[in-house]
Amino acid sequence: MYQSIINGCSFEIIPPSDICDKFNKCFKIEKEIANQDIELKEDAFFIGDLGDIIHKYETWCELLPRVEPFYAVKCNTDDPVLRLLAELGTSFDCASKSEIEQVLSLGVSPSRIIYANPCKQKSFIRHAAKQKVKMMTFDNEPELDKIKMIYPDAELVLRILPPSNFKVQCDLGIKFGCHPDKAIDLYQKAKDLGLNVIGVSFHVGSGAEEAEAFYAAVKEAYGVFQLGVEFGFNMTMLDVGGGFPGQKDTPVSFEEVAVVLNDALDEYFPAETGIRIIAEPGRYFVASAFTLTANIIAKRMISRDKIVGDGKSDQCVSGNDEPAYMYYLNDGVYGSFNCLLYDHAKVKPSLLQDNVCDVKFTSSVWGPTCDGMDCILEDCVLPEMHVGEWIYFEDMGAYTMCAASTFNGMPKPRCVYYCAEDVWYNLFPVEEDCVLEKKAISLRPIKDHVTDNIPAIGSNLFIEALIVEA
Repeated sequence: MYQSIINGCSFEIIPPSDICDKFNKCFKIEKEIANQDIELKEDAFFIGDLGDIIHKYETWCELLPRVEPFYAVKCNTDDPVLRLLAELGTSFDCASKSEIEQVLSLGVSPSRIIYANPCKQKSFIRHAAKQKVKMMTFDNEPELDKIKMIYPDAELVLRILPPSNFKVQCDLGIKFGCHPDKAIDLYQKAKDLGLNVIGVSFHVGSGAEEAEAFYAAVKEAYGVFQLGVEFGFNMTMLDVGGGFPGQKDTPVSFEEVAVVLNDALDEYFPAETGIRIIAEPGRYFVASAFTLTANIIAKRMISRDKIVGDGKSDQCVSGNDEPAYMYYLNDGVYGSFNCLLYDHAKVKPSLLQDNVCDVKFTSSVWGPTCDGMDCILEDCVLPEMHVGEWIYFEDMGAYTMCAASTFNGMPKPRCVYYCAEDVWYNLFPVEEDCVLEKKAISLRPIKDHVTDNIPAIGSNLFIEALIVEA
């Protein structure tokens, strides 16, 4: 099991987790920067903490023991993430043929996949049928016609609109979900077609900011669920969707959501009913596990005080002016920071200890492309930085690398992984007759080190750590 996870990944075991997490993270960032200095590079990169994902899984099992997590693949599709979650026992929420193929390639059973896209391309439904991925969502009559024609044995889950009077980061109800009042028409259509409806699903919205949204949605789903029972369907499952917070600085914590959701389930879908409860968490598992580090590739100093006639700042700075700085990084909104546009995310720059200074200035942070929209932070306060220095951003695992482009020819950051040794070996103990070589693990792209013995995976990286005889 040990090798099944780490083969193919840039991966390193680091000091135990009882050492400060911040220390571990900075240690890994500084080590990767040192590696790049040796190679005369300054490429942006992600640091992925697999231990954080493991901790999230254990916390989920502890606080939501009745709810089976089906990880939303679209949130972060990096293969090491999917491999680890598959080994932990997580199931998967897929929204396309490609995502289904990626998950199945890991050896995951089709029964551990829900095709949770209510509006599917016909060829994708054919692929799901071929691969025996039975569970899939719907929210409209034409979808039922397609399924009847292509995959009449599918197990269908009716997606409904949740109550909309709660704050969320991304409101998915504007695109998916039927109004509960329309459920009767869809049930009748499914019955007329002889299709098999097994449950109800909802999604309160990505990044829910109020725990009560889950209680209200479960209550509403209960009414639609009971209507399905009255129609004669064998209703066996409730899908509570996603929206679970994945980092610390959120308006509501995962612990608060778990308390409210458990209360709602106990009231409307108690354990003795035998109803299967699943969820589709994405950012919960990966948001806090990834840190992005980018290099300052250029810098400009402008006047903060002087305003010219058209309202723009004068770029000429005199001795009496307080300067402001514009910093240009080698990743931007067309890359990993696309989350600023698509996910309504907010990012916070952090500095390594060597960069910390008491004197700070008004600053803005920009991406590397030639587009004026490529602005990461319009206004922030930073000490004076210099070309070649590094800035890192925490909580960058959700809806970042998965939606990044190479617009303007700018490369995507690569990702290197680590895990605290006590966390890793507790989950994946090494066989007694083997030990992990303790020397530093060298991390290199697969293109630089071709081997027949270590297969590449989606990240195009591999591990040079050796399992050797004791």
